[in-house]
Amino acid sequence: MITVNIDKAKVIAHTKRRLAREMEFKPHDELMMKQIPGTDLTAVEAARVVIRAKYATMQTAIDAASTVDEIKAVMPQGV
Repeated sequence: MITVNIDKAKVIAHTKRRLAREMEFKPHDELMMKQIPGTDLTAVEAARVVIRAKYATMQTAIDAASTVDEIKAVMPQGV
């Protein structure tokens, strides 16, 4: 039987969550850094707020998880 260390599983999940968040933020961060004329920076920041909320909720769910299945359920697809 395989025994999973839930604390280590949470650390791994948080690392994967951070990487997924970084990739999702990347195009928005580039637009904010470049400040290209004609770019709706308000919309860009609104998209970033949505991403932050999504991953904050995921972080809370990972922290509250007591099983690997609960962690897997909140992780983004393909991560």
